[in-house]
Amino acid sequence: MFVLVLVLVLVLVFVAERRAPSTNTSTITAIRTPHSNALSSLNTARIPMAYDIESFIKDYRVTDGKGFRLDSIDPNDTRGLEDKKQAKKVLKDGVKMLAELQDKLYASDSWAVLLIFQAMDAAGKDGAIKHVMSGVNPQGCQVYSFKSPSSEELDHDFLWRTTKNLPERGRIGIFNRSYYEEVLAVRVHEAFLAKQKIPKKLINKKIWTNRFEDINNFEAYLHRNGVLVRKFFLNVSKDEQKKRFLGRLEDKNRNWKFSSADARERGYWDQYMICYEDMIRRTSTPHAPWYVVPADNKWFTRLVVAGAVIDALESLDLKYPSVSAEQKKDLAEAHKMIEAQD
Repeated sequence: MFVLVLVLVLVLVFVAERRAPSTNTSTITAIRTPHSNALSSLNTARIPMAYDIESFIKDYRVTDGKGFRLDSIDPNDTRGLEDKKQAKKVLKDGVKMLAELQDKLYASDSWAVLLIFQAMDAAGKDGAIKHVMSGVNPQGCQVYSFKSPSSEELDHDFLWRTTKNLPERGRIGIFNRSYYEEVLAVRVHEAFLAKQKIPKKLINKKIWTNRFEDINNFEAYLHRNGVLVRKFFLNVSKDEQKKRFLGRLEDKNRNWKFSSADARERGYWDQYMICYEDMIRRTSTPHAPWYVVPADNKWFTRLVVAGAVIDALESLDLKYPSVSAEQKKDLAEAHKMIEAQD
């Protein structure tokens, strides 16, 4: 079980700390981070505690954005965990658990799940999606990456291109970027808004407030119609992004991952951070929460995302469809028929 292995990881951390001659610097960072209270108790009181998925992910979940500050979550936070090999084992077990839950979701054909990923370039969205969803049946999962809108998309409202790609019941839909670009990139770059052919009198000081309201109403509509929404902002630091960009430029096998546009967008870092913070403040709700995930350590990012997705699916209390008496009779007849065949 994912939970039990996670408990084991934390116990190992506790034992390692008891043997260490001095306090580890990364542990001090975790203790001082406001969103590491549970682990702080473990490190300071030296008392092992039971740890479940909810305890692991809750400090990164935002259900009410009022007063939220992006700088309250350290991009380099790992909650004191340092054993990458053990973390990978936890993730592997989590992926197996996720596969079982997704199988029930598909079989029940009732709920749909929408996972939204937003981040600055090189934050690890593709890798998180790839590793966390690696064990999921492809028939039950759909991934859509939204780039710059086409001329056809620009001829429609801003929710049109994502709405037509919502997951069917029984499936997990993943948006790699989404309609949230409309309050991020479009807000940072005025020229993008000008291309949307919106009547001029509708482009006023209330446009961003209106869009936040539209998004909240849309997600409430999805919730009321059986679509579970979970949103992830992978919070990478500017220094780590630079490191990853340089890695792509200096490795010829990864040059294809870099675009000159990435360097230009980096120049708007401060504006983007303001927009991300405002987005999380104004679109975090209990039925469609944001997870602000530390993203400087990819292995930890994937662990948090896996935990959040498992927690979301478990909240649906999924079960395989029950078989009626008539169906059982038919199955018994089919069993006899097959056994009698050559």
